[in-house]
Amino acid sequence: MSATTTAPQRAIARASTVSFAGSAAGAALGIALVIVLGRTLGDAGAGVVLQAIAIFTIALGVARAGMDSAALWILPRLAEETPSALHPTVIRLVAASGVVGTICALVLVSGAFGTGTVSDAVRAIAWFVPIAAMLVTALACTRALGGVLPYTLVWSVGLPAARPAAIAIAVTAGGGLVAASVAWAVPTTLGLIAAIAVLAVGLSRRAPEPRERFVFCGSGLSVRIGRYAAPRVVSESLSQLLIWLDVLIVGAIAGPAAAGVYGAATRIASAGSLVDQAIRVVVAPVFSRLLHQDDRAGLASVFRAATTWLVLFSAPIYLLLAAFAPVALSVVGDAFVHGEAALITLAAGSIVSFLAGNVHSVLLMSGRSGLAAGNKVFAVALDVALLFLFVPHLGIAGAALAWAIACAADALLATLEVRYLLGLRLPLASGLRALGIASATVGVAAIASRWVFGPTWLGLAVAIAVGGGALVVWARAASAVLDLDAFAAHARGRRDSGASS
Repeated sequence: MSATTTAPQRAIARASTVSFAGSAAGAALGIALVIVLGRTLGDAGAGVVLQAIAIFTIALGVARAGMDSAALWILPRLAEETPSALHPTVIRLVAASGVVGTICALVLVSGAFGTGTVSDAVRAIAWFVPIAAMLVTALACTRALGGVLPYTLVWSVGLPAARPAAIAIAVTAGGGLVAASVAWAVPTTLGLIAAIAVLAVGLSRRAPEPRERFVFCGSGLSVRIGRYAAPRVVSESLSQLLIWLDVLIVGAIAGPAAAGVYGAATRIASAGSLVDQAIRVVVAPVFSRLLHQDDRAGLASVFRAATTWLVLFSAPIYLLLAAFAPVALSVVGDAFVHGEAALITLAAGSIVSFLAGNVHSVLLMSGRSGLAAGNKVFAVALDVALLFLFVPHLGIAGAALAWAIACAADALLATLEVRYLLGLRLPLASGLRALGIASATVGVAAIASRWVFGPTWLGLAVAIAVGGGALVVWARAASAVLDLDAFAAHARGRRDSGASS
């Protein structure tokens, strides 16, 4: 592998290491949130709060107004083309998300969601929507300018750590379901303050004030950003619908207790997505730059490495969750263990979707946000149809199956569009190779350990030790094929720098 090809991979490996650590912490803290909800409020109470969080998160998908994705797309290009435009562009991106977020908050407090405890909770947290929208956009700006650490510390660690602690305090103090929902939303304010401060410092270092002030009006940037962001509003809101709508529909059909169990299963399953989050945070601006430079060889190289890492490091987590689903769910409470079938289905569906790699990021960073929005429309429509078809007969397992099919369809559409509409040949087989290795090591160990020890903590520990050890041995032997040399080079660089300091 040439030095020019390895260099961007080393940069991605370095940033991914930071992002992965943050995502791992965020995933663990996300599970901690579900545990706190389940242990303090029970399955029905947890279902109410999770439904309020679902509505908030869906509204946030609209409130962001596509400004976070627009930042990842436009700012790396401006940094090369017109550095003087960075300051005014960042200000307008963050402000736009705040304005749209305020409109969304007005809709939520208007009582459009009827009456009841869920509606009361939604109205109580509605005014945090614009704050969260500006927070997400500000952190996206830091990512676009090369700063992964602020996003990791604030979004992946800070907020997830503060939320379960705040809920525990609120419930201990005698607060009810509405108070627990507000406690979940309050830390967003502190996150925004931190993000704005970090972004201001980063801009002053990356793009100092130019001698000649850039005139934003008439520059055409508003049109470029608007054309890109408009479809992203649809796409982002539909992405959140795809994640959270099943919780709401399960609650409507089967009641809050079922929504609580299913919500817990989805939050535990999201632990496996920490690798995807860590890599996507890093590669999106890299894809944007490589596509802008029309460096197809570089794009294919980075995509191959990212897809290999994604499947190799995430599939073992899902295989363990599938084999020991009752153990994972038992940490929330005994009432949640009967969500085993749903968690197994969610794990299998996630593995299938990840085989496509970061194809969604490639499609978005090519500027074809309209195609991505169309894909999400189809996926959500399919999900809703299947939810009403499956849930009455299969319960929460049917909801998981509907989600898995919709996500697979979304990934397939994006893959076909990148290949035939963009004309990009991406090395998709790299995911299959990584899945084969993960299955032959962790998968086999998990099945054998479950058969010998049953669904117990001992069985899980044995599967992790045996399967994880086998995976490490195989990965080291095939490090060059699996593009792991970049991680090794990064680790050596850290040790060398530490020894010389």
